[in-house]
Amino acid sequence: MAVSRRTLLLGGAAAAVAIPVCSQLWWSSKDFVRDGFDPALPEAPTGERAWVNWSGIQKATPKSLMAPADVQELAAQIQTTPAPIRPVGSGHSFTPLCPSEGTMIDVSAMSGLVSYDKTAGIAIMGAGTRLQQAARLLHEQGLAFANLPDIDVQTLAGGFGTATHGTGRNLTAIHDYVRGFELVTAAGEILEVSTNQQPELFEAGKVSLGVLGIITRYDLAVEPAFNLHRRVKLVKMEEILDQYLTLSEKHRNFEALFFPGTGHGATLIHDKYDGPIEGEEPNQDEDFLADLRQLRDYFGWWPWLRRKIFETSTDPDTGEDMTDAGWKLLATSRPTKFNEMEYHMPLDKGMETLRKVLAKMESRKDAFFPIEARVTAPDDAWLSPFNDGRRLSIAIHAQADENYEFFFTEFEPIFRAAGGRPHWGKLHSLTPQDLAALYPQFEAFNELRRQLDPDGKMLNPYMAKLLGAG
Repeated sequence: MAVSRRTLLLGGAAAAVAIPVCSQLWWSSKDFVRDGFDPALPEAPTGERAWVNWSGIQKATPKSLMAPADVQELAAQIQTTPAPIRPVGSGHSFTPLCPSEGTMIDVSAMSGLVSYDKTAGIAIMGAGTRLQQAARLLHEQGLAFANLPDIDVQTLAGGFGTATHGTGRNLTAIHDYVRGFELVTAAGEILEVSTNQQPELFEAGKVSLGVLGIITRYDLAVEPAFNLHRRVKLVKMEEILDQYLTLSEKHRNFEALFFPGTGHGATLIHDKYDGPIEGEEPNQDEDFLADLRQLRDYFGWWPWLRRKIFETSTDPDTGEDMTDAGWKLLATSRPTKFNEMEYHMPLDKGMETLRKVLAKMESRKDAFFPIEARVTAPDDAWLSPFNDGRRLSIAIHAQADENYEFFFTEFEPIFRAAGGRPHWGKLHSLTPQDLAALYPQFEAFNELRRQLDPDGKMLNPYMAKLLGAG
């Protein structure tokens, strides 16, 4: 589905015989980099460490950055290390879940496949295992997770703890695979947690936000490895909207991407596949994203022309059609860094909300990053955004060096008016009162947290504010 930049420029030249030169020059000279953008590590005081998240908007200089080798070392250290104590994974949360000026704990050393039981469909893995590594290790044993999110670099603890999800009307978010876990409390106590051992802590801990303690190991539901047939097609925006719910019912995995300023989007479909696999084709997502950015940079000032150039520079019959192991097709890395807001809408309000979001984004001449829409099945974790039924997730993005304040002023009110729940790791401005109204178990979660950590050692200022802990 790639568009060559030469084709884009030639298409633009052909369609733009009467371009007002002054307007074109004015727009082309715009600098989209936001004021204050600085992705570099902060300068750490002597004896402290520096940390920055993936997109560069969250920073910290903790007094201690721990990487314990095993659970016993962690249990011994956590009792004396300076508070606040926060777990840190791959830094893919855009909210300040992880930063601490006290201690940040990296459990990457506790990673890998510990054991597995094919008959029982259970695999035990270290909490610091990255999703891509976990999926590969399972595949080598003929096993797989039922689903994966679209980014594969998060740790298991980070992905589960923030309710990270993939897409599929009948597929749950990845924390729903948890069948048990090992937790080190703020007091250094090692707890074994499952439906049979401390069932309330189990339901709370599947989406823990890292405030119940440090999770070091997971017992996970797995299934036999499977192959998928992936199809990606360029489609007009209105056609996607008209077909969205039908396609989500028809296919195992379905999602849609919408390209601002073009009148088009793409449908992404994955279905189980039993034939011989052809292997994955070279990924062209980054090239296509660069083309969308270039189209914005040159022609964003004139919406009609921008759309016309896209239409004349793309072949509607191009796309992707490939077969491979499921884990290779469902999740990828994202070289281009961005900031993101994602809300999960009740499914019966999802399409109406999606139309409003797309209309609002179309009104912004500076937008180019795709909007993503996915459906996720319900589960029963206390702080799961999906614990009251299927939800349609709508994600908006801005390149890491560009403005994202409009997320809050223009789009968050649309999401909230529809009863949306925010992704825990993505940008939002909700208060404890807002969250208590959205989550029936919010206060129960807080009470359990206070029992495990009465001194609030696991709360950085953001988490204290988010949970209403003062």
